[in-house]
Amino acid sequence: MPYLFGGLVLLNALTLGYYLFLQQPTTTQTLKAAQDEITQPLAFTNSAEYIPPIIGVRE
Repeated sequence: MPYLFGGLVLLNALTLGYYLFLQQPTTTQTLKAAQDEITQPLAFTNSAEYIPPIIGVRE
């Protein structure tokens, strides 16, 4: 039983090392579309003026 557990731990470590260090990530169509969407400027509205004052502060 300890050999089985040790073997599974070793297999898990090898698999993790492969996916983290050796396999290069590929870009998918969804990722490309999201990256293109992010590069476009975003509309920004400052909503700080609509925040009510802190409780206990008089204006």
